[in-house]
Amino acid sequence: MIAQPLTVLDHHYQELKDDGKDVIKGLSQTPKTLSPKYFYDDPGSLLFEKICELPEYYPTRTEAWILNQYADEIAAITNCCELIELGSGSSTKTQALLTAYQKIADSCRYLPIDVSGGILKTSVLQLQEKYPDINIHGLLGTYEQALVHLESNYLQSRMLFFLGSSLGNFNPEECDSFLTQVARTLQPGDFFLLGIDLQKPKDILEAAYNDSQGVTAAFNLNMLSHLNWRFQGDFDISLFKHQAIYNGVDNRIEMHLHCQRSHWVNLAALDLKVSFEAGESILTEISRKFDLATMEKQLQSKGLNTVKTWTDGKGWFGLILCQV
Repeated sequence: MIAQPLTVLDHHYQELKDDGKDVIKGLSQTPKTLSPKYFYDDPGSLLFEKICELPEYYPTRTEAWILNQYADEIAAITNCCELIELGSGSSTKTQALLTAYQKIADSCRYLPIDVSGGILKTSVLQLQEKYPDINIHGLLGTYEQALVHLESNYLQSRMLFFLGSSLGNFNPEECDSFLTQVARTLQPGDFFLLGIDLQKPKDILEAAYNDSQGVTAAFNLNMLSHLNWRFQGDFDISLFKHQAIYNGVDNRIEMHLHCQRSHWVNLAALDLKVSFEAGESILTEISRKFDLATMEKQLQSKGLNTVKTWTDGKGWFGLILCQV
């Protein structure tokens, strides 16, 4: 019998998810912004899975190559431990790690954590069938909720991991705060495995976020559809256009939704009316690109000391294994 697949980290999760205070703040300022968390309703999560398969989108396949090459080595270094993944999505790349840990232990525990309940439940049920000897249980909630939950629920030695270059979505202050919270969640001897997208030429970066099939554009625009159903909005998706540009000063990709015509938008559930001018844009995501040595120093400042790093042959992506 398959165990219950999910635990909701806060029983007021949907209420908290729906409060929309960040939407009001973001759309009321200049320039306008929206949190990347609104990408990930169930349709958005499925679109992101498609992005990961695109020929232009190198991060997923490059990180997957590194994991496939070195998963056994990672498992040998850490030995059997509780595996906890932040932002697990479909857990596709993680299977390389699960297979490696299954080789070295009769039993193991994997806790995938995500905000998208649909894709999390589906992936957990699939993994429970594929890895019957591993105790797999999903946690539904935000990174912050998950880390607070984990602080008070300590079972055994851990490896917390954050893959997919998701750290790049945080600005420097958010990144510093996140790493502080990660370090607080772990105890001496525990491990933290981090995937980061490394700096590279502008043309490669911009192509990865402006794919020829338009999947990234659909993913970006879906954020407005998400806001429509979640907050009773009337965004006209046809009045916005996706664009991703590389900011070389801050070493980051910036994703925008550009308004094509002046108009008003109403979000009834938030009692919010927003004016958009032609040419105005909403910043929906940043994706920072890192220097490996600089990131190792930042991790060390949090007490997360590098054990080993791995990259692909081109040096496009880095995987850092740290230990408290």
